[in-house]
Amino acid sequence: MIHSILKDRPTKLFVIFTAFFVANALIAESIGTKIFSLEKLFGQQPLSMTIFGEHGLGLSLTCGVLLWPLEFVMTDIVNEYYGPKAVRRISFTAVGLIGYAFLMFYLAMGVPAADFWYGTGVQDGIPDMSKAFNGVFGQGMWIIFGSLTAFLVSQIVDVTVFHKIKKITGEKKVWLRATGSTLVSQLVDSFIVLFIAFKIGKGWSWQLVFAICLINYAYKFTMAILLTPVIYFVEGRIEKYVGHDVAQKMKGAAMGKESE
Repeated sequence: MIHSILKDRPTKLFVIFTAFFVANALIAESIGTKIFSLEKLFGQQPLSMTIFGEHGLGLSLTCGVLLWPLEFVMTDIVNEYYGPKAVRRISFTAVGLIGYAFLMFYLAMGVPAADFWYGTGVQDGIPDMSKAFNGVFGQGMWIIFGSLTAFLVSQIVDVTVFHKIKKITGEKKVWLRATGSTLVSQLVDSFIVLFIAFKIGKGWSWQLVFAICLINYAYKFTMAILLTPVIYFVEGRIEKYVGHDVAQKMKGAAMGKESE
């Protein structure tokens, strides 16, 4: 029986999607401590904008946002073929494993370092390897909590909006339900993570929270539009892999799960 399950193409696809979804989320969380300048990435001088009374703002983003749009693309694809229960399952799996990973990071930070290891990075300009390690992996607890909460809530919002739109459009207008659900969920994600991590955790003003939220959302909005063709491409590959009839049955079953 186990061999027939492992040979089932829809099952193999779901395993691949889940593995990528979890790995991508974990990597995004891990690299999210680095803030980069989007303007400098394209060889331009940083902007100096004034938003909600906050001056000198540029397009400074966390490296995590480079990967998060892919999570919402994967959410829409899994939603399309496996339904909301499957999305909730991989979302809870991702949150659980990310939580486990950060617990291991925390424990690793507390393990006594070997004496010789402290100075092994001097030649690379790192005088204390132990402090560097702890600085990279020691994200503030408010940031971790805010990010995981935002991720989970935004996933639920994405699933809900996606199926509301699909009930109206049917199999047509994939771009509308995929992009529409992503735009709504990304706004929720951007606000929740900033509210928890920086309003509650760091005491930021509401003006600064909304200003940074707007900048982050503008980037995510743009990426959601640009990545829409990717969904069509992946759906085409899925249909070729499992066959047209199986793909249609998967989509029908996914819609039926909404009422369970």
